[in-house]
Amino acid sequence: MKPVIKICGMRDAVNIIAAAELNPDIMGFIFYSGSPRFAGESLKPEIVASLPSGIRKAGIFVNAEYDEIIETAGRFSLNMAQLHGNETPELCRRIKDSGISVIRAFNISESMNFEKCKEFSGSADFLLFDAMTANHGGSGQKFDWKLLERFETGIPFFLSGGISPSDINNILGISNPALYGIDLNSRFEIKPGLKDIKKLEKFISELRFKHKII
Repeated sequence: MKPVIKICGMRDAVNIIAAAELNPDIMGFIFYSGSPRFAGESLKPEIVASLPSGIRKAGIFVNAEYDEIIETAGRFSLNMAQLHGNETPELCRRIKDSGISVIRAFNISESMNFEKCKEFSGSADFLLFDAMTANHGGSGQKFDWKLLERFETGIPFFLSGGISPSDINNILGISNPALYGIDLNSRFEIKPGLKDIKKLEKFISELRFKHKII
């Protein structure tokens, strides 16, 4: 299956429109004020609403309350919530039952055995695996992708954490059938929150081309 492409950490209107022209599957907007890519004070709801219907819109949250997530999703036309804190399966289920798809993020370390992921079977639509850092993602750091061989829960997952333009062959070489998509962020930036469109365009076109010929 062709990996779903998610461009995350967007907030500048012109940059968002340019990135949308690359036809990513998902665009992500960060509503965690501790992030250098925090979009809440500058992102215009009408810009998100104007994106093509084929592009899903994800809001990224860290330990936000249910009401905040639902209100933000309504205001910014989001249809996905990506959760990076200590969110419980019960909260994920409530969000999912509201009609919003849930991506539950996990920070991966060498000691990760993926057992905790099983708790989210049925309450999260997707998982997201990122590097272990103190800042809830966006660090530009990778974890050892060989650890993905241990993941057997079967919930579709996104690969995140330091994906760079040179990683295409490594991504296509991941054998775990639960790999659903990839999350592009800091290694494709001019500065936090502003993406290098030419770099994204080259990566996306090469990834899609190579996937066709494998």
